[in-house]
Amino acid sequence: MKNSKLKREIPLHLMLIPGVVLLLIYSYFPMAGIAFAFQKFIPIQGLFGSKWVGFDNFRYVLQMPDFWQVLKNTFYIATMKIIAGQMVPIVVALLLNEMKRAFIKRGIQTLIYLPHFLSWVILGAILVDILSPSEGIVNQVLQAFGIEPIFFLGSNQWFPSILIISDVWKEFGFSTIVYLAAITGINPSLYEAAIVDGANHMRQTWHITLPGMVPIIILLATLSLGSVLNAGFDQVFNLYGPSVYQSGDILDTLIYRIGLVDAQFGVATAIGLFKSVVSLVLITVSYVLAYRLANYRIF
Repeated sequence: MKNSKLKREIPLHLMLIPGVVLLLIYSYFPMAGIAFAFQKFIPIQGLFGSKWVGFDNFRYVLQMPDFWQVLKNTFYIATMKIIAGQMVPIVVALLLNEMKRAFIKRGIQTLIYLPHFLSWVILGAILVDILSPSEGIVNQVLQAFGIEPIFFLGSNQWFPSILIISDVWKEFGFSTIVYLAAITGINPSLYEAAIVDGANHMRQTWHITLPGMVPIIILLATLSLGSVLNAGFDQVFNLYGPSVYQSGDILDTLIYRIGLVDAQFGVATAIGLFKSVVSLVLITVSYVLAYRLANYRIF
């Protein structure tokens, strides 16, 4: 019996081989580069010829004058993106749920979902034009009201807010669809009973719709904890400049400049390893919380 079952499963295991090979090549073999964090890595000398320096790279990183500001920026920008990225889709989903004309509802869903498919290279160029202090439409409107033009992408005061708002604008359409799917799963008889009891739309939303969305809200919120150190390299890289390093520089952009621009591969790898370890801890915590609070588990 066992032999016949094994024979039936052999083709299935053979089908896994290409995927496993690709996973090893692109996900596991590159992890050998972690050794760079403990070396003064010189490409011409290679992994085995470079000098081992122990934790010197980590000490250097912790003593960098800008590191703690960059870490603070990363936490702040990522946390605000998570909070706003949860709240806005919930509100939009509740509003769309109240719309009765299906074709208008579907049209709005399509419009708010489109930015999700555009890269930050395209959206970054659009934002640069929109927010330009000389020709941008935003500053033209401000000037019409007698307000001096603002250099949004060159101001440390405005730049983090621009990152958060533009990220929500790009991604809230995707999350809205998830929440709308959660709303459709609510038992319609609950609304019928509420109408019989005289509950208006506000009462129905507060006592039926929102409680019905709570499991998926908790699930997405807890799973997003693992992204606290991912403030969005593509977005920041396409929008920032030296004038906003103080408020907009994040760990990923710091790694890029130190590793690829300054060729300090060991130091850049040390920062990346630090980020990976912290992210691993946060992801583990998020899955534990997701299991305890929303009964969600992968395995």
